[in-house]
Amino acid sequence: MNIASIIEGHPDEHVAIVSRNRETTYATLRDQVARLRGGRAAIGVGAGDRVALLCGNGRFFVEAYLAVAGLGAVTVPLNPTSPAPEIEREIVTVAAKVVLVDPVAAQAWTAVDRARVPTVEHVVATEPGTQGAAFADSTFAELVTAEPLGVVDVDEDTLAALIFTSGTAGSPRAAMLSHGNLLGNLNQSRSAAGELYPEDVIYGVLPLFHIFGLNVVLGTGLQRGATVVLVQRFDPSTAIDTIRDRKISVIFGAPPLWLSFSQFDEAPADSFSGVRLALTGAARMPEDAIRRLKDRFGIELAEGYGLTEASPVVTSSAGQEIRPGSVGKAVQGLQVRIVDEQGEDVLVGDTGEIWVKGPNVFMGYLDDPQQTARVLTADGWLRTGDIALADEDGYLYLVDRAKDLIIVSGFNVYPAEVEEILAEHPAVHEVGVVGVPHPHTGEAVKAFVVPADGKSVDEDTLIDWCQDHLARYKCPSKILFVDVLPRNVNGKLLRVALN
Repeated sequence: MNIASIIEGHPDEHVAIVSRNRETTYATLRDQVARLRGGRAAIGVGAGDRVALLCGNGRFFVEAYLAVAGLGAVTVPLNPTSPAPEIEREIVTVAAKVVLVDPVAAQAWTAVDRARVPTVEHVVATEPGTQGAAFADSTFAELVTAEPLGVVDVDEDTLAALIFTSGTAGSPRAAMLSHGNLLGNLNQSRSAAGELYPEDVIYGVLPLFHIFGLNVVLGTGLQRGATVVLVQRFDPSTAIDTIRDRKISVIFGAPPLWLSFSQFDEAPADSFSGVRLALTGAARMPEDAIRRLKDRFGIELAEGYGLTEASPVVTSSAGQEIRPGSVGKAVQGLQVRIVDEQGEDVLVGDTGEIWVKGPNVFMGYLDDPQQTARVLTADGWLRTGDIALADEDGYLYLVDRAKDLIIVSGFNVYPAEVEEILAEHPAVHEVGVVGVPHPHTGEAVKAFVVPADGKSVDEDTLIDWCQDHLARYKCPSKILFVDVLPRNVNGKLLRVALN
């Protein structure tokens, strides 16, 4: 067993990925990955070592991911647009030994103080011309000149990836996903994600550092022998061209992508005529936008539900009856319960917390047994923190979500993380953060700040401060200054009173 084996057995000449208009066949991909595996081994990467990928959607990410996994090492996909302080924190958390940096991340990486990431022994630049490539110890091209190495067989509970998430446990933590977790969910998804076929061409704009992009778009696509068209940035006009020119048949996307399409009046009515499977997830999709997509383009948009800790797919309505407001049924091989506060099953139609159990449920949070115990029961049930109800046919309807969670363009943001960064500014006494509706991203981050005594600070200064320390999607788009924050008698912040 090894997640890297998903590219084995497909026809040599069939195109596996398209990146920057360059097609890579399965034969070439297998050869490149095997040689990169040999190069990684040559620089001391072995079983259990953590390799951080600071890469956008492209062939470098794909080849590195499969090469690292094939060695029995651990992939740590990171947001390549994150600022240096966030990159430093994450690399320290996972104790990465090697870092792969592409041009998107080069500027941020050059601002990283190597003394702050002492576990990093080797840095690889994906391209010789990468800005500031002097930071690197070697290049991608140098590593793939090595002798090829085969895939190492591993146990199902061998750690394959560390994915940073705010899903169920507050501030970001590294979720531990095993080879069995990832492969298990790929196999489970055959029942509900709408089966994929080798002739399918998948639109791959979801970021690969996110579990939706990594294991649904890339993992499912490559396991089925399909073609994945990797896209670095999204804009609806260019996307329509790509969908037409590349004969895209499958689109997985978070709600902001579908919202953009639904509002793109210039697009021809037949823009999606070749698309047979359209799926959304990561956040709730507005029903009026779903109707517009159907009326305008004939798109039958299916919804699904998942989370990083479940690798990620839990339910999907793809390939089934699409019921308005429902995220579909549980995938095969996965147990789903709706429980009350005492952990007892609720009656059909009553609301409760979603609990999940199956081979796709993660191993826990890295070096955090306390938070792991909060979300995993002794007998293996994952407490998602999300509230839903189920009808008599087993279709789930999301009602609420994990407490305090903000979802921006499908990405999870926990207020505690943003509050911590803002509180470090010398002019901030205390701060409260909430999510507010946004027409394009679903939600946006809004902060309420009590200035420190005798200090003066403005909104732009604090927003810039956040952008220096956090990924852009986590940063507040609006900051209001207040004299006091609302708290209850125990001193707990009342977020519901912030508006």
